Amino acid sequence: MSDNNDIDRRIGARIRIERESRGWSLTELATRAAVSRAMIHKVERGDSSPTANLMAKLSGALGLSMSTLMARAEAPEGRLIRKADQPLWTDPGTGYLRRQVSPRSDLPMEIVEVTLPAGGRVPIPASAYAFLRQLIWVLDGELTFIEGDTRHDMREGDCLELGPPTDCVFANESDRDCTYAVTLMKLR
Repeated sequence: MSDNNDIDRRIGARIRIERESRGWSLTELATRAAVSRAMIHKVERGDSSPTANLMAKLSGALGLSMSTLMARAEAPEGRLIRKADQPLWTDPGTGYLRRQVSPRSDLPMEIVEVTLPAGGRVPIPASAYAFLRQLIWVLDGELTFIEGDTRHDMREGDCLELGPPTDCVFANESDRDCTYAVTLMKLR
């Protein structure tokens, strides 16, 4: 496994490739993602580690799931991806640890495993879900998922199908880590 700086550089390079392949300037991506041009520039250069919220905004603006963006940056080719080769990424703001479980492929489905530390809270904008259907399955611990105005208190074994895209929050209000899997189905 490589260190976080290497991962940040690869993610930044992938964001730049995705932006340039669409013919977009930094300003256009910043406008579409509702983030500063300077922040995108820092991320693309690998000078700043993006938070989960920033990654969600950028991937949503690019019309990609966060998983697809990260897989394109990190996952090796092939149908089998061993656990030791599954890319890990840590959100510098919350300590949220994200593992890309599914291999890079053309399948319309992806699997991600997340460990959210005790007290962790990750807001995700609706734009990150505009083209996806998702299931959240709690593997260990407790997760509070806030979907718009609806609060879902989930425990180990619980599985939730997300509704229409809306701003949401993944929160761990307990005193121990929570691990959950997210299955994403691409709509387009």
